[in-house]
This record gives sequence, C-alpha cells and structure tokens, in this order.
Amino acid sequence: MSNNDSKAALVLSIEIVLMRRGGPQYHQIVAKLENYYDCKIFDCFEHPEYLKAVISEVYPNDYQTIIEDFKVELDDLASQKEIAEFLRLLEN
Repeated sequence: MSNNDSKAALVLSIEIVLMRRGGPQYHQIVAKLENYYDCKIFDCFEHPEYLKAVISEVYPNDYQTIIEDFKVELDDLASQKEIAEFLRLLEN
C-alpha cells in the first residue's frame, strides 16, 4: 500500500471513529484543529501531536479508548509501519 493509500485509510478510520462518538464532538475536533493549527484531520498524518492535543481536550476521560477504537477500525492496517508509528505517537 502506498503512503497516500495508508494516509487515506488512516484518515477515514479516524473520521469514522470520531463520528460514531458524536457529531457535535467531531465538529468540535475539526474546528479546534482548524483554529489551533490551521489544519484538517488529513494533515494530522504528518502531525499526530495536533490530533492528540485536540482529542485529549475534547475527550479527556476517553482518550485511550478512542486510540483503541482507531486500532480496531484500522484492523490489519494498524501494523503497517507508517500507521503503527502514527498510533505509537498518539499513545505516548
């Protein structure tokens, strides 16, 4: 899988997990990424720290559960080098 395919799969999985958690919170995350970092979820592939900060702020008590949900949604893709590194950065 190419880097762009990995990035697209990761972004789609993140959006699916966040939308399942609730529309208002999803929109809040998107707005905070835009306001704080001038970026979208797609840009977080290169800057996972942005996503980590915003999700931690919106879901302070559920952050680890959300990361686990990302892994479940990604399934086998979570073991690919680029995606595994992204998830590792979110976990630390």
